[in-house]
Amino acid sequence: MLEALFTSTAIVALAEIGDKTQLLAIVLAARFKRPGPIIAGILVATLANHFLAAEAGSLAAGWFDGPSFRYAIAFGFIAMAAWTLVPDKFEDGDAPAVSQRGAFLTTLIAFFLVEMGDKTQVATIALGARFHDAFAVTAGTTLGMMLANVPAVLLGGELVKRVPLGVVRTLAALLFALLGLWLLLATAGVL
Repeated sequence: MLEALFTSTAIVALAEIGDKTQLLAIVLAARFKRPGPIIAGILVATLANHFLAAEAGSLAAGWFDGPSFRYAIAFGFIAMAAWTLVPDKFEDGDAPAVSQRGAFLTTLIAFFLVEMGDKTQVATIALGARFHDAFAVTAGTTLGMMLANVPAVLLGGELVKRVPLGVVRTLAALLFALLGLWLLLATAGVL
C-alpha cells in the first residue's frame, strides 16, 4: 500500500508540472482570486476522476491478469515517459468562463473534464492496474495533483516563471520509464 501511495504521488506530482490542468489552475486563480474554493474544487474533481481511473485500471488488471497484460502495462509506462516530454499548451479559449456558479463549482467541473484523457489520468489507470489498490493509488495521485497545483493556485504565474519545466518533465519521464522497465524485468522474471 505504501509503495502504491508513494509511487503514485511522485509520478503525478512531477507529471503535473506544466500540464494543462496546472495551467488551468493558474488561469482560474487569476480569474477568481479566491484560492480556497479553487483548491477545494481541484481536490474534489481529482478524487472523483482519479478514483474512477484507478478502479478501472485495477479491474482491468483483475480481468486480464497475466504476463501479456503486465507487458502491456509496462510498455504503457514507457509510452507515458515519451508523452511526458511533450509540453502541454493551454489556450485561453480552453478556460472556463467566469460564471454565476462560483469558483468552486467552475473549478470542479473544469478540472474533472480537462483531466479526462490527460496524461495524469492515463497514468492513474496504469498505476491502478499495476498496484491493484484503487484507494492507495487515488490517495497518491490526488496528493501529487495537490502538491503540484496548490502552489500554482497560490503563486500563479510566478511559479511557472521560476520552475524549469524541461527538467521537471525529464524527471517525470525518467520515473515513468524506470517503472516501465522495472515492470518489464519483473514480468520477464529477471527481478
